[in-house]
Amino acid sequence: MIRRMIFGVFCLALSGAALLQPVWAADTSSPSVLVTLTPLRSGSLPHVVVAYGTVEPSNTGGLAMMAAESGLIGTVYVRVGQRVVAGAQLVQILPSPQSAAAYHQAISSLKVAHALVRSTRKLYSLHLATNEQLAAAEKSQLDAQANLAALRATGAGGPQVLRAPFASVITTLSALTGTIVNMGTPVLTLASPDHLVLAAGVVPSQAFSMAVGDSAVVQATGSDDWVRARVAMSGAASIPNTGLVPVQIALPAGKFIPGQVARARITTAEVKGFLVPHAALLVNERGAPYVVQAVEGIAHKVPVRVLDEYDDQDIISGALDPSAAVVLAGDYQLENGMHIRIAKSGEPGTSP
Repeated sequence: MIRRMIFGVFCLALSGAALLQPVWAADTSSPSVLVTLTPLRSGSLPHVVVAYGTVEPSNTGGLAMMAAESGLIGTVYVRVGQRVVAGAQLVQILPSPQSAAAYHQAISSLKVAHALVRSTRKLYSLHLATNEQLAAAEKSQLDAQANLAALRATGAGGPQVLRAPFASVITTLSALTGTIVNMGTPVLTLASPDHLVLAAGVVPSQAFSMAVGDSAVVQATGSDDWVRARVAMSGAASIPNTGLVPVQIALPAGKFIPGQVARARITTAEVKGFLVPHAALLVNERGAPYVVQAVEGIAHKVPVRVLDEYDDQDIISGALDPSAAVVLAGDYQLENGMHIRIAKSGEPGTSP
């Protein structure tokens, strides 16, 4: 009898254990994911346009030096890239044979004109010449003087030396000793190191947001330093051969040299929304961005629109809960309704 009672109790215990088994399995069938969170906060990011270009003299900082008269290149005192002081000798231009001949003819013509005026005045005093004859002789003298002065000013009377009108850098040089140059031919160009711009280009869609005076930072290729600058000109038409809209950024003195390649980051506006680290953004199977928010320990996927980005931050909009944190690490494992466990420092899943 006692054995039967013990056996009955044993069977009853086994039956109870069997009934409790599904309840225990149900508790463990709702897994949780270990994640790290980051707070969701409102804020703004600068809208930045990136442009690449070359450092050039501004419209007021460049000058083309030209031959005032046809001649021969004599001594060339400078080289491309050389920095010169105001008044420095640049290029010597010798008069051409034709200019020299015209100069000597002008000297002879002036001597003849002087003699004609003297003789006409003497005849006029003897009443042997009229007022008209004296006026014509004096006019020929004045014309000869003007012609000779003009030839002297163009350098026909001897070697002419082009000098730098201001402290500058030689950017181009087309003069070679012994070559013939015609009047008005550019011999070299100068650039003032205090009036430089970054001549760059941007795509038309970006150009619409830019304006003169926008702040920028410029970095020369090979340099780690960013230099503050301002937009000096924003174009309104694209260049045919590149399709880019020109933009010029005024550079501070003493920071760049002509010919340097540089890039600029131009801030055109401030974009407002919710700020999240770039690592918090995910993309679904349709390519649409979303984030995962932790609402009372439960995962909620929220579709978002990325308004802009800057460095490792994104500015987003969407039906977000401002009071709920965003999952930063571990979010790729989450589905709607899954339980979330917050990782502590040092646990797997914590952000570095």
